Amino acid sequence: MILLRSILFNIFFYAYTIIICVGFIPAFLFPRGAIVFVTHVWLGGVKILEKYILGLTFEVRGIEYLPKDNKYIVAAKHQSAYETLKLHHLFGDPTIVLKKELLSIPLFGHFLKKLDVIAIDRSNKEASMSSIVEGTRRMGENGRPIVIFPQGTRVSVNDTAKTKPYKGGIVKMYRSNDLPIIPLALNSGLFWARNSFIKKPGKVIFEFLPPIETGLPDKKVMKALEDRIEEKTIQLMREAMEEFPYLIAPEYPDLLTADK
Repeated sequence: MILLRSILFNIFFYAYTIIICVGFIPAFLFPRGAIVFVTHVWLGGVKILEKYILGLTFEVRGIEYLPKDNKYIVAAKHQSAYETLKLHHLFGDPTIVLKKELLSIPLFGHFLKKLDVIAIDRSNKEASMSSIVEGTRRMGENGRPIVIFPQGTRVSVNDTAKTKPYKGGIVKMYRSNDLPIIPLALNSGLFWARNSFIKKPGKVIFEFLPPIETGLPDKKVMKALEDRIEEKTIQLMREAMEEFPYLIAPEYPDLLTADK
């Protein structure tokens, strides 16, 4: 049943995405708000496909930690494509720090440009840092929350801060713009694994954690960020595996008892 659901979902997801991309091409002629609207329409449809084909939903915890003025940085665990499909549900009109190569994808890349993301060239560290600092300053002035995946890429459920270290870009953003960092833990990789065709039913948990206050030394910022996200992520994965026993699989047999 899970295989059949995954096949059906992938067929409907890609067909629906192509229809949205092609059908809303005229939106490029209008201000950026039109593309934001199209994005919400697309993601709303994807949410329906996930719920009724995959049997996959999500829950959000800790929303009280998000500043009301939208001037903050979210440092999120990144286990799956799933969370990227939920950012506009969570934040309304966020800006996302992503790799520059995504802007080269035909049509989809144009949507990203119109959304006004912070694109970085990972092959040029100096230019990358400059883009992050300038983009963070601009988005802070515009009152748009900024989302960054501090490990720099999607990671498996077995990866930790030791196997996939956190990158220093998050500290540059924090230091240069005096914005609070809100850690975000999640367990999406158990249901929608990295690079996996198979998607499993259940409920993904997103949990915002207490903000990392401004003014801390760089090393303390990184340690606080890693400790909070990694510890809570393991707790959320254990919670999911206890609620949905079919998630326990050979590729992560020790997760329920493993240390952080």
